[in-house]
Amino acid sequence: MRETTILFWFICISAVGVLMTVYDKLAAIHNGKSQEKHKKRRVPERTLLLIGLLGAAAPMFLTMLCIRHKTRHKKFTVGLPLEVLLQAAILLCISLYL
Repeated sequence: MRETTILFWFICISAVGVLMTVYDKLAAIHNGKSQEKHKKRRVPERTLLLIGLLGAAAPMFLTMLCIRHKTRHKKFTVGLPLEVLLQAAILLCISLYL
């Protein structure tokens, strides 16, 4: 039961993270080509990093590399892999001690 809940959480938060990353990339492309009054709202970097921290870091990092989004920002090129390591350590502790 517990494993199913954790797996369900990671699947849902991963889907949200990937969708938000792709949306932000599309908004960035649109904003570069449009006039001032038609700009799309971007996803704040803080929000993307928080979603990654909640469990979507690995799929968001892979998506970021595939669509070449935020690859020049140290926050993401270093931050998301560190979040992946943190999540792996947490999952290891959960599996060993619970």
